[in-house]
Amino acid sequence: MNMLFFVVFLLFSALIFRLGIVQIVQGEDYQRKIERTEDVTVNTSVPRGKIYDRYGKVVVDNKPQNAITYTRSSNADPEEMMKTAEKLAQLIEKETDQVTERDKKDFWITKHPKKAEAKITDAEWAAYKADQLTEDEIYDMQLDRITETDLSELTGAELEVLAIYREFTAGYAQTPQIVKNENVTDVEYAVVSENLSSLPGVNTTTDWERAYAYDGTLKTVLGNISSSKEGLPREMADYYMARGYSRNDRVGKSYLEYQYEDILRGQKTKMKNVTDKSGNVLDSEIITEGQRGNDLVLTIDMDLQTAVEKIIEEELTKAKSSYHPFLDRAFVTMMDPNTGEILAMAGKQYTTSDGKPKIVDFALGNMTTSYAMGSAVKGATVLTGYMTGVNEPGERIVDEPLYFGSSAKSKSSWFNRSGAMSISDTYALMRSSNVYMFKTAMEIGGADYVRNGGLGINDEAFPTMRKYFGQFGLGVKTGIDLPNEQAGYKGFIDQPGKILDFSIGQFDTYTPLQLAQYVSTIANGGYRMQPHIVKEVRKPISSTNKIGPIAEEIEPNVLNTLELEPGWIEQVQEGFRLVVHGSEGTAASYFGDAPYKMAAKTGTAEGVYDGPLKEKGKNEMTWNVTLVGYAPYDNPEVAMAVVVPWAYEDSSSSIPINHYIGRRAMDKYFELKEQRASEKPAQAVIDQDIVPKTGTETSDADESETEESEDE
Repeated sequence: MNMLFFVVFLLFSALIFRLGIVQIVQGEDYQRKIERTEDVTVNTSVPRGKIYDRYGKVVVDNKPQNAITYTRSSNADPEEMMKTAEKLAQLIEKETDQVTERDKKDFWITKHPKKAEAKITDAEWAAYKADQLTEDEIYDMQLDRITETDLSELTGAELEVLAIYREFTAGYAQTPQIVKNENVTDVEYAVVSENLSSLPGVNTTTDWERAYAYDGTLKTVLGNISSSKEGLPREMADYYMARGYSRNDRVGKSYLEYQYEDILRGQKTKMKNVTDKSGNVLDSEIITEGQRGNDLVLTIDMDLQTAVEKIIEEELTKAKSSYHPFLDRAFVTMMDPNTGEILAMAGKQYTTSDGKPKIVDFALGNMTTSYAMGSAVKGATVLTGYMTGVNEPGERIVDEPLYFGSSAKSKSSWFNRSGAMSISDTYALMRSSNVYMFKTAMEIGGADYVRNGGLGINDEAFPTMRKYFGQFGLGVKTGIDLPNEQAGYKGFIDQPGKILDFSIGQFDTYTPLQLAQYVSTIANGGYRMQPHIVKEVRKPISSTNKIGPIAEEIEPNVLNTLELEPGWIEQVQEGFRLVVHGSEGTAASYFGDAPYKMAAKTGTAEGVYDGPLKEKGKNEMTWNVTLVGYAPYDNPEVAMAVVVPWAYEDSSSSIPINHYIGRRAMDKYFELKEQRASEKPAQAVIDQDIVPKTGTETSDADESETEESEDE
């Protein structure tokens, strides 16, 4: 029994000894482990995906830059943060332009507590102690009573500390916040790195910024991203945060960067921080490795894009040297009519800055501005006549001056002011007959022409013609893969005679991109292709000089197919061919000698100037000049639309700037094609024709009627 008691005594002694070690010697360690939390997940930013042109040339890249960050603990002490900011301010230079007046007032109260206390009267302090005033009300009084003189007491060094402290408090707990990432010198980076042990929460890292290889080229279409200071746009913050973004993340704000945000954004590095009860990080564990965003390959040929932009600039400058006060912009859209791929989308605007002339990028105007396009749309009018059954291919119509009611003024074609002549549809397109289009529209509206009679067009004329025009892409959105596309403007004056203006492109307005889609539909045999500016999505790879494997390919999309009988569209294609190759073609003198086989339609539209220089009460008349075309006409591979609004004010000062731009742009396309064919291609994106095409054989035309002419 004694032995048993002795054993029990030894066991209890050992237990008591062990409990003493656990509670006294190791108690603090175990208490710290109990107070740990392991559910703090941190996301760190990664660079966005790059953007390439169709031949693999970098358009938008990520430029690395030195950065200084601050990670705030969960229970950060403002005084400790201020001390850290003061130390950091001695090591780096920090701009203070983002510091607000409210920031200065808050900082002044912190730096001058006694002076701030003196801003409150004894009676107000008594009311505060009596719970008649709250602490917030007292603070608001102090803020209101701080004067400009008070704020002037803050020195430049103190403002620099304030600017840094402001960045410290802007971020989330446990999430790195950029303190400085612009113009961080190597000296600053090195000095801060050497003193990290005395700067709790501060770290040095590598950040990024967007770099544009072609400067301002296509910049309005590429869009922009928010800055690290701006973070999520306020109006979209809830949307992005619901999708896993942090409030200070950079996102696409406009156009391409915005449209493809989900692809370009990348996958953040996710880390789990193990912290103690005070929020101090004890350990970190990587949950998910980060990866920069996927890359975009554009359909744009940057060599062609830059060349076309230069052409527009030169022709605009040349035209402005004459007296053309309203001329201030020009647009060119070039696309593959078989796939809808945009090869170039150029626009330039002539403006002034500080009294000096300046030409800026306005490529976006191809899809956000609209104009009366004139006779360039007559191909749609002729085909609408076929599709509604009022005309047949080859049918002849008498071109003659038309007189309505008691008006002594006629509506006529530019080349026939007095006589009557029987013309075919192809001749009407070649010479740009207005009367052929007028009579087609009248028949669609159920009216027969009687000299000096009434017009008698029914109410279905406008809806019918607009419906068929929409099948070409005129007056409806093209469906391009960019936001904020405009559909154009529908004339609202409900007068029967306006359908005549509509038929020759002088009533509704269309965008240059719609004009390109329209001529592409004619070029490819009746398929309205959805234009797109992104060709492929590529996976990112570490090499800076190579494009990764394809993640997604943007397939051509046929939005609708024209319901055509055999030979209908070929008849219009023949008319477009004669515009260039007929002896009386309105573009023959500009494209007839081109080494490529071009088909085209010219346009001129008269209207009231409604641009930025319009004066209230004044109705200045101006002329828009346009051009659509494609080549080669027997196997189209490129379609083009040229739009120059407000080119001149009267016919005596007319300039064929649309032809100059169009000829040079099309020349450049085929010049680049020939040049690439003779060179060994670098790693490039392979073009593929996917859309089936109908036959585009040209028919023999009777050119015995044709004569040398000018544009209408």
